[in-house]
Amino acid sequence: MFSPTSPRSRFLACGLAAMIAVGAAAAPVAASASTKASATAGFDDGVQKSLDGLIGKEFPGALASVRDREGRVTRYTAGVGNLKTREEVPADGRVRIGSNTKTFVATVVLQLVGEGRIKLDGPIEKYLPGMIRGKAGDGRKITVRQLLQHTSGLPNYTRYMHGDFSKIQHRYVEARDMIDVALRHKASFRPGTSWEYSNTGYLLLGLIVQKVTGRPIAEEVTKRVIDRAGLRDTYWPGVGDQTVKGPHPRGYTVSEPKGEFVDVTTMDPSWGGAAGQLIGTPDDLNTFFLALLDGKLLKPAQLAEMKKTVKAPGFPEGWRYGLGVVKMKLSCGDTGWGHGGDIDGYETRNAATPDGRASALAVTALPGSEAGALKVIKALDTTLCG
Repeated sequence: MFSPTSPRSRFLACGLAAMIAVGAAAAPVAASASTKASATAGFDDGVQKSLDGLIGKEFPGALASVRDREGRVTRYTAGVGNLKTREEVPADGRVRIGSNTKTFVATVVLQLVGEGRIKLDGPIEKYLPGMIRGKAGDGRKITVRQLLQHTSGLPNYTRYMHGDFSKIQHRYVEARDMIDVALRHKASFRPGTSWEYSNTGYLLLGLIVQKVTGRPIAEEVTKRVIDRAGLRDTYWPGVGDQTVKGPHPRGYTVSEPKGEFVDVTTMDPSWGGAAGQLIGTPDDLNTFFLALLDGKLLKPAQLAEMKKTVKAPGFPEGWRYGLGVVKMKLSCGDTGWGHGGDIDGYETRNAATPDGRASALAVTALPGSEAGALKVIKALDTTLCG
């Protein structure tokens, strides 16, 4: 039902991302863990209950930021932020935001399209000559738009990564290393004939930005998006940085076969790269997506292109994929625009509406079941539709 936005999803349960976790164990948190909400807009018991309902065997902690039409913000937390010390989840704490990184990268690419430096419907061969050849695809037949939209047919490198996370948890890799993993496999389909989520395309987009600007994608995202949108708690981890800086809940995975929580907060996210390396907060995610919808980051023509969507098999009914963004049908009939992200230790789900509402929710482990993944989506919907 829901295709993974995870840079490293290894299998699907009815289309929902689930992760196999490994390592040393910590005690699971009880469903009755402490909760709190801090608000400038007033306490919404329904939203708090939805977060409380997430806490248990799959998720040690949860946090959310909800913005109403008038710009008032309410922050919620549930569970515990550290299973060892029992510290509370910090309100608006930093988390790894995974594939939300794609929307930041797509914004940079479309800015460069607006500047006439990248051709949206031009072949990627122009920017990366000779890089994509063989059974995985042909750069002369794949366009920039198709990379952004996941219609390139390029194999998804994360599908072929080592199943034991401990083998890569502290390993630094270059984007080209991951692209080479993908190139060893056959294309999923001819470019433009179908849709399939591919992190490989976003690594290539990062290299295209670097080729065009002469600067690394991390620097361009920071200068063109993070700084311009005024995001105070979002950053691209530097080379070798395995930490989450500032107040943050610990991130966990679940060991097999014992089903115990394992702390994976400290990790090298380089394998995510332009597909999923950023760290941020729920507040910042809301600020970013609202700025994007308000036209503060893209010219009208490029924003319109970003919002042209296609069917995305595996997503919930009424959800479609644009150029680095997801169009979501909410239960109250409204439309939300966002993305979401999964990376070991954290899952985020987020959406902003054209009338100025926004919500971003994070849990401190990846769902291990279809039911768990659906509960997170439902909780996000509750924050916007109540």
